Amino acid sequence: MEPINARSMMDVAAPASSADRSTVERRRRLSEAALAVAKEKVPPAYSPVVIAGAVRIADFTLLNIAGISLYLGYVTRFDGFHWEYIAAISCMSVIAVICFQAADLYQVQVFRGQLRPMSRMISSWAFVFLLFTGASFLAKLGNDVSRFWLSAFFFVGLAGLLAERLLLRSMVRRWAQQGRLDRRTVIVGSDQNGEQLVEALKSQDDSDIKILGVFDDRNDARALETCAGSPKLGKVDDILEFARRTRVDLVLFALPISAETRILEMLKKLWVLPVDIRLSAHTNKLRFRPRSYSYVGKIPTLNVFEAPITDWDLVMKWLFDHFVGALILLLASPIMLLVALAIKLDSPGPVFFRQKRFGFNNERIDVFKFRSLYHDQADPLASKVVTKNDSRVTRVGRFIRKTSIDELPQLFNVVLKGNLSLVGPRPHAVQSKLQTRLFDEAVDGYFARHRVKPGITGWAQINGWRGEVDNEEKIQKRVEFDLYYIENWSALFDLYILLKTPVALLTKNEGAY
Repeated sequence: MEPINARSMMDVAAPASSADRSTVERRRRLSEAALAVAKEKVPPAYSPVVIAGAVRIADFTLLNIAGISLYLGYVTRFDGFHWEYIAAISCMSVIAVICFQAADLYQVQVFRGQLRPMSRMISSWAFVFLLFTGASFLAKLGNDVSRFWLSAFFFVGLAGLLAERLLLRSMVRRWAQQGRLDRRTVIVGSDQNGEQLVEALKSQDDSDIKILGVFDDRNDARALETCAGSPKLGKVDDILEFARRTRVDLVLFALPISAETRILEMLKKLWVLPVDIRLSAHTNKLRFRPRSYSYVGKIPTLNVFEAPITDWDLVMKWLFDHFVGALILLLASPIMLLVALAIKLDSPGPVFFRQKRFGFNNERIDVFKFRSLYHDQADPLASKVVTKNDSRVTRVGRFIRKTSIDELPQLFNVVLKGNLSLVGPRPHAVQSKLQTRLFDEAVDGYFARHRVKPGITGWAQINGWRGEVDNEEKIQKRVEFDLYYIENWSALFDLYILLKTPVALLTKNEGAY
């Protein structure tokens, strides 16, 4: 089954909702059971993929340090320095990591398990040395290799690996107790299918699935109040608010694939969330090819939506934001000081302006800008759009808004607060409107742009969709370009957008007032 992407979801979505219905949904109250779950303090999740990758790097680094240190401390005193030893140590370290991978030693469940995997590690490490010894014999290099160094490398490397695993075991167990390794899951469907799914998930040993509860729109006899001990927390509409109050990693449908109409109606509501959405195939009689499935433990599932920018992609984006952001902030500091002085001399009031905007997953964040309006006419709610020749804009404000210099303080949001990225969908003010309608009332699927962290610049901005929003096409295009960015993200795409931004500011600024 091909995953449904954001563009196809927009194509089948219902027409934009009315203002009255949108207001009701925005103020939707959760049940007491859902509120109780949402109020629990939940730390951020750690990615098992990143943990496993970091352990591979740690193993490789540790073995290199052990081998090279022993070589420099013993062999070079008698035989001088030879690069061949360094190359051999690196090759042995790489082969060791490959053997550990083949022995299935890079699973989070293995990291926090009993001591049995240690025997597999010892066997794998011994195999690496047997392989090295055999290769040295065949190449007739046996007399050139220090036997003392080889023996010491085996035992010191092994001791380091075992000590590392014991430390890792205690760390992973502590993270598991804190809930950082749990996949917090909600089930859609509280009928017999849902109960069977919950029972199957709970019966799995050493599972990372934590079931928060069940949601279902039905109120008849088919809808159970509890599914295998997991409470019904509300209707499908409530998942949106629930996922914004607490961390949800996975939405799992217990409905049969034959109920495609019901599933599609629910997906129209849930696709805007930054979570994985899957259909359980545990009760389906229709079977696809094995490669069509992904598995939650032993439960076969079909992927519908995947959370964007996760695992190593998220690490790369974090590093890009903080290192490049810090460099840009350092280079821009003289300009920012001059702008601050000009604002202070031009009109009374503070230099900076703070505004509530939508962040990741609809979180409200404070975004900083240089003040461009007269202080007594400031509009923190963005209830009135700034238009051409707007009398509220100061003389300095006209220039810094036209050139987007007023956005430079948002580098503090990127580097210090971490609630903005350098590149991403632009964060809109919470009360931003198109005429009398809020943006989410004017564009169906608007909140899908909040599935990633917002940015100072973005794909929509460098394509000319910035500045005043005075018609429906402008906000539609912004959302369309933002969704394209989310679906096609890569580190090179971020770099391209960042490098293209100065050119776009000079050539595509017709709507910036």
